[in-house]
Amino acid sequence: MPRRLVHHVALARAPRGLSGHARRLDHQQHKHQVKRATIRDCGRRCVYCGTGLDLADATLDHVIPLSRGGSHEPGNLVTACQPCNQRKGALLPTEFFARYPMAGLNFMRFARAVHRPLKRGAKRAVSLAFAQAA
Repeated sequence: MPRRLVHHVALARAPRGLSGHARRLDHQQHKHQVKRATIRDCGRRCVYCGTGLDLADATLDHVIPLSRGGSHEPGNLVTACQPCNQRKGALLPTEFFARYPMAGLNFMRFARAVHRPLKRGAKRAVSLAFAQAA
């Protein structure tokens, strides 16, 4: 009776010296550093309502939501308080600023490190919202 050939598949191993725990810590440290840099760039304020924030109260908000094609780039991240972040949800900036024009004014003032096209879009949305209200 012929012997049955058995193929073993070797799975890739983690790099030596880095356990899964160490990799998770690196990810957590990276996320913490991104949050600290973003809160610094936004002047320690919520970019939508302008309230002062500390590191524990701040949440990271994607200006263009991930569900709408946004990215984790620093130019797409701002700090927001929890209520404003929930209020914005998955809205695009133009949709959000059309509903809340004052949030758009604060966004233009406090979001210093955002991509320029996002700021220009916010400016257009705010001016249209105020023109329609008048």
